[in-house]
Amino acid sequence: MKALVIHAAKDLRLEDRPDPAPGPGQVLLRLATGGICGSDLHYVNHGGFGAVRLKEPMILGHEVSAHVEALGEGVTGLIPGQLVAVSPSRPCGSCKFCHEGLPNHCLDMRFYGSAMPFPHVQGAFRQLLVADPSQCVDATGLTPGEAAMAEPLAVTLHATRRAGEMLGARVLVTGCGPIGLLSILAARRAGATEIVAADLSDYTLGLARQIGADKVVNLRSDPDGLAPYGAGKGHFDVLYECSGAQPALVAGIAAMRPRGVVLQLGLGGDMSLPMMMLTAKELDLRGSFRFHPEFATGVALMQQGLIDVKPLISHTIELADAASGFDLASDRGRAMKVQIRF
Repeated sequence: MKALVIHAAKDLRLEDRPDPAPGPGQVLLRLATGGICGSDLHYVNHGGFGAVRLKEPMILGHEVSAHVEALGEGVTGLIPGQLVAVSPSRPCGSCKFCHEGLPNHCLDMRFYGSAMPFPHVQGAFRQLLVADPSQCVDATGLTPGEAAMAEPLAVTLHATRRAGEMLGARVLVTGCGPIGLLSILAARRAGATEIVAADLSDYTLGLARQIGADKVVNLRSDPDGLAPYGAGKGHFDVLYECSGAQPALVAGIAAMRPRGVVLQLGLGGDMSLPMMMLTAKELDLRGSFRFHPEFATGVALMQQGLIDVKPLISHTIELADAASGFDLASDRGRAMKVQIRF
């Protein structure tokens, strides 16, 4: 089989690897589609992000859909040929956080394509993948591209759950990459009545408007575009901060009304916070990291036509051209979600 392997920054290779076989209680999957994520781009462009660095070659990828190829002994509930969305999240189920109902904080998490532990957790950008049946969510009725969007959608659904009550909320989204745009869709589905999106790119803001943002603000051409929302102690009830950039976080906090909720999704590294403003406004700062039960929820919402991710899929690249796909995905002026057809 072919696999996409990152060896170091700017050293991405399409390599031959042995075909795997499923053991008892496992399922063999033939990859259909894989989406290029921001973390994949960090590995390819920079060799990692923050303190997380590549220490050995690693297969990339965690946003994937696949067709069931074969079932290991004892596996039921799946049918060869069936399209499934594949959750990259494999918590151990036995640590204290798993027992407390916090599997996304598992102490022995095996998350596809992650250099956080060593040895690294090999990813899913390979033609054949052995998985646990519990990772496979039936995606009947979806395209392979839609099914591969279940993972980033789950990230934003988890953040929306962290926000609490959303009915009637006024929402600000800073950073309009795939996570920011999916946050718009999740917030609207949860009952937000006003959504404002802020970014530095007219291309991404145009997509934000297309999928339902009520207003967009380009902070490159209008650096003070959010300032009017700071009048009268602020306007927004919920902030989805999806850029990981300190200026966006600071501007967003200034636009928040007292006792609003700030959701930090962007992973841009450590940032300084305007603590006096957080304190005086009695704001809740809530981190949001990965997901677990929200993965299957996202698939169901797409199947029921309640969330439409198709406008976000801007390009689909063949596996042989994957390197050009990563170049394209790095250009936020031309591409949103670039997917690889396996």
